[in-house]
Amino acid sequence: MAKEVPHLFFGVENRAQRQAIQEAFARQDVSLVEIAQTDIADVCLVFFTEISAGLCVELRAASRGGLGRVLAVALTSQALARRGAWSLLATGATDVLAWDYSTNPVAEVGARLARWAEVDEIVRSPLVQENLVGHSPAWRRVVRQTVEIARFTDAPLLITGESGTGKELIARLVHTLDQRAAKRDLVVTDCTTIVPELSGSEFFGHERGAFTGAVAARDGAFALANGGTLFLDEVGELPPMLQAELLRVVQEHTYKRVGSNTWQKTDFRLVAATNRNLLDEQAAGRFRRDLYYRMAACLCHLPPLRDRREDILPLVEHFIEKLRPDAPPSLTDAVKDYLSVREYPGNVRDLKQLVTRMLLRHVGPGPITVGDIPEDERPAADFEIPDWRGNGFDHAIHLALQQGLGLKEIGREAEDAAERIALAEAEGNLQRAASKLGVTDRALQMRRAARKQNGSQPT
Repeated sequence: MAKEVPHLFFGVENRAQRQAIQEAFARQDVSLVEIAQTDIADVCLVFFTEISAGLCVELRAASRGGLGRVLAVALTSQALARRGAWSLLATGATDVLAWDYSTNPVAEVGARLARWAEVDEIVRSPLVQENLVGHSPAWRRVVRQTVEIARFTDAPLLITGESGTGKELIARLVHTLDQRAAKRDLVVTDCTTIVPELSGSEFFGHERGAFTGAVAARDGAFALANGGTLFLDEVGELPPMLQAELLRVVQEHTYKRVGSNTWQKTDFRLVAATNRNLLDEQAAGRFRRDLYYRMAACLCHLPPLRDRREDILPLVEHFIEKLRPDAPPSLTDAVKDYLSVREYPGNVRDLKQLVTRMLLRHVGPGPITVGDIPEDERPAADFEIPDWRGNGFDHAIHLALQQGLGLKEIGREAEDAAERIALAEAEGNLQRAASKLGVTDRALQMRRAARKQNGSQPT
């Protein structure tokens, strides 16, 4: 049975051209099925002849804020002149190809679709969903990126982000998904706890009698991680001398134990994490440039919780289920409101601690109430939910007016934005999105159909 892939021809008037493309895919056992105006697809192909505002609207809608994968295929390379491809990426395309630029465009498309499908299958697995909680577009991009790096490469990875954003969880996922044959252990080394006087032993190990107190030989991190993964947490804290020694081991895969003249071999995948900006550290002379580029073959930046606020309540529910698996209590609306707008300087770790403290106070079979919030965490008596119409909203309206948009255009754009966000938060589920928007499923379907007919006018 042919594999079905949703597609859309946007502005492609030539019927023979459309048919030729469909037949090319059919020969590879791929059936291009037309995506209906109200359909939501995890993956979609959009074929086009020129870049236009309507095409950008279509890509933005199909990507659902980055939750859906959209491969934009230009039928001529001229359609992607200059900055064209970048503009399509900015409006929602996952990748951009030119049909006439490739000797085998169907194979190129197929390879990307196969990779995306495998990555998303892993992302949906219990292994990922039960450990890396969140459905926001920002978090979904990070998780997809991590899965792809872990499963399809053995390259070193540098994880950056503020404290409490989940860097060690990402490192553990990378090790778990790593497909090296006979993979061994994950070794975690916290660079903030290494005593300078004993740092050589921590990394290299030592022979018996190498120094006072060395009553027996000991393996260091390089030996323990051989065949596995070495995770260096807060690598930005390493002193310059250790940075140089680490660089040598990463480059040459050899080291000597303290007190030994014998070279030992080691081969590990290096995963490092830091809450520092290592490029700034380089400029200040505190971190070696050559070591940075050795570690940063792949980069993964974790967003702070303030940039993924839609994940706060799912995280709260996750922590409650872990801490009270037998009878997890729900939350009152007042508690939900408070948790959603509170600031979390410590990010997810901060949120987990607050949930733990609330559960310690909670009694009875009912929901968690405002009285379960510890006294030192409670807002002032005049606490109010911040008005969503803040400076950012006013600024956007100001820019729209400056650019000549009228009330009708601004209102339509606001409605479209609300629709996109609701669909993204509902992971494409029309029923849940309609409930968030306060409309019926049918009304949302008709809105989407009307918007595409009037705005995009696909062919």
